This record gives sequence, structure tokens and C-alpha cells, in this order.
Amino acid sequence: MLVPSPDPSLAPEPYLLHTDRRACRALLSTGSRTFMAASWLLPRERRDAATALYAFCREADDAVDEGPGDAAALAALHERLDAVYAGRPQAHPADRAFACVAHYYNVPQTLPGALIEGFRWDAEGRRYETIEELYEYAVRVAGTVGVMMSLLMDVRSPSALARACDLGVGMQLTNIARDVGEDARRGRLYLPRQWMYEAGVDPDAFLARPQFSPELGRVIQRLLCDADRHYERAMPGFHALPRRVRPGLCAARLLYAEIGRELERRDCDSVNQRAVVGAQRKLRVLSQVASTLAAAPRDDSAPALPQGQYLIDAVRQAPEAVGPPGRLEGQVAWVLGLFERLERMDAERLERMDAARSGRQVSG
Repeated sequence: MLVPSPDPSLAPEPYLLHTDRRACRALLSTGSRTFMAASWLLPRERRDAATALYAFCREADDAVDEGPGDAAALAALHERLDAVYAGRPQAHPADRAFACVAHYYNVPQTLPGALIEGFRWDAEGRRYETIEELYEYAVRVAGTVGVMMSLLMDVRSPSALARACDLGVGMQLTNIARDVGEDARRGRLYLPRQWMYEAGVDPDAFLARPQFSPELGRVIQRLLCDADRHYERAMPGFHALPRRVRPGLCAARLLYAEIGRELERRDCDSVNQRAVVGAQRKLRVLSQVASTLAAAPRDDSAPALPQGQYLIDAVRQAPEAVGPPGRLEGQVAWVLGLFERLERMDAERLERMDAARSGRQVSG
């Protein structure tokens, strides 16, 4: 759970209480080592908020990916999200933490709602004919995270959010390129079918019997090039970030791009193997953060991806976050109210458990 810093001399940034921070961090350590490595370059208070965001997104993904993936599971996920925004999160550390993060930084519900919509597309096994259709998916499952991360860094300008969305899309395209074989064996295909046909690869035949070929490698290489294009589009956005958070987010961008380089070293074969960036190479990549930031272009005139414009519009229509100095009193009242509701819910749950045990004892 997140509460404001108790020291009034400090900017009222939130921090995670020990139990929820530990639970969210444990989920991060098993879910994304690349994100975890990059997160250590963020200031503590921003790292905790980013960890809470990631933990909620990770749990939402797992609820669909590892569960039945049916309408009931998705409905339950929407109920969790509604409860978060009603200030009555369910009894999950990630839900409690994200409830405070979402309120503190005024993250519009449209953003995590779009993320869940992308997970629904996963459950449906949706296919993508063109790269533009794939952007629709990537914006939902990753562009949303980029935009939400920007809000956690107190960045809300439309141009900066557009660049954050670009960064998320680039990362998702890299993930897709890396996981082609793994996805196919689970009955999923994200590569643009149009590109596969152009390369002489039948998408349905590949999905029925996943095998690597030089032709498939060219499709994967094409996707990596498109991911790199989005990484470059994202670079001017770093200038809009607070200086203290730039290294951590730049590290994430470089580490994800390095997954693509590792895949290229393996001839783009992501069917028979999974590209992994070793610890030594990660360290070398992290050593390039300062020089990459220094060389980042400042021209931010590129328009937002049309597929992601509605996310930026949702932020523009939302009021400013409650976190900046001068609004601390209202934030404290909100968090205390959340504490009281959670305590009341826990007490009611314990009463029900006691009643159930008493009933079993009487019947026995």
C-alpha cells in the first residue's frame, strides 16, 4: 500500500509499506528481470510506485494467461479494477498498492482498462493481418504501461506521452519477436500475417507445426527493425522526464533493444531457442545509459501513433494528479480512508471465518 512521506519537508512522494512492497517486489523478481534491473536506477519513491504498477499489470496478465481465459475470468479482472478505482481494492497487495498509485497520480481508468482489453484479445486468440492491427494490440498491452509510467514520473504533456507510448510499443514488438516459438506452441500468433505471406510463410501451416526457416527469420528481423524505429521515436521523450528518472527508463529501453540484438546474433531463430541477455552484457548495456541520454535528439515533432491517441486524450481530459505539494492534506485523508475501509473489510472477513468455524464445530 502507498502512503505519503511523513516528513513534511520532503516532496509528498508515496512509498510502499513493507508488506506490500515486499510482495510486489517478489512478483517483479520472478516476472521480469529486465524491468527489475532497470528499476534499480530509479529513485526509491518512483521505483516503489513503478513496482506497484508493474505488479498489478503482471497479476492481471497472469489471471488471464494462466487461468481459464474465459469471460468469467475477464469479468473478475474488471471487478478488481473497478474496486481499485472505487477505493475499495480487493485483498491483493498489488491491488492495494495500485489503488493508491492510481489515485495519487490520477491515472485514468481508461489506461488499465485498455490493458485488460489487450489481455482479452490474447484470450480470444486474435490474429493480426497487418502491422497497423498489431499496433492496436501493442498499444493496449504495452503502450498503456508506458503512458502510466510517465504519469508516475509527473509527466503529462501530450508529446511526452506519445513518446512513452512509442517506447512501450517498441518493447512489445521485441517481446513478440523473441517469443514466436513459445507463442506458437500455445496456439498464438502475433506476427503480421501479411508480412508472413510476403515472405513465403503460410501462417496457418506454421501455427500447426512451428518450425524455423530463413523466410520466417526475415519476418522476425523486419519486426525487430520496426521495434528499433519505435525506440528511436521514443528518444526525444526522455528530455521531458525529471533528470533523476531518466537513467532508469533509458536503461529499460536499451536492455529491451539488446534482446533484439541477441536475437539477431542467433539468426532471428526464436522458434528453437529464446534470446536471453546475459548478466555481463546487461552491465555493458547499462554503462551506455549516460552517453545515450546525452545524444538523445530533442526534436519531438513526430505525431502520436493513431492507435494510441485515445490514451493521450484520456489523460488530457483528466484533472491534474493529487500528488504535487500543496495537496498533501487531501491525499492523507484519502489514504487514511482507504486504510479504514480495508481494516473493516478484514474484520468482516474474520467474522465470517469465525462463524463458519463455529458452525462446523456445532455440526460436528
